[in-house]
Amino acid sequence: MSTRFKPKFSIKKGDQVIVIAGNDKNRTTPHNVLAVYPQEARVLVEGVNIRTKHQKPSAKNPQGGIVKEEATIHISNVQLWDAKAKAPVRVRTERKDGKAIRISKKTGQEIK
Repeated sequence: MSTRFKPKFSIKKGDQVIVIAGNDKNRTTPHNVLAVYPQEARVLVEGVNIRTKHQKPSAKNPQGGIVKEEATIHISNVQLWDAKAKAPVRVRTERKDGKAIRISKKTGQEIK
């Protein structure tokens, strides 16, 4: 894929986010981001959007059975959590020493 139309998001793997839409909506409890899929504009969030999967017995799982696992949700349904403000925030980006850093619009401080 060409880099001309490469999507850019302010959410990265390991960030704390809250879910602002959907069945798991909770604006007070932050969750960890396990993976980001920028081509599909989706994120995998820990403990959110749990799906049940029926598995046949295999070498790894000789018993088989029903397994619960997280499924991806759209990136527009999550918002970055600022630990200093203890609130969800919007983000702006600035350049500092040649690197893009994320700045909280609510507190004006850098988000790590």
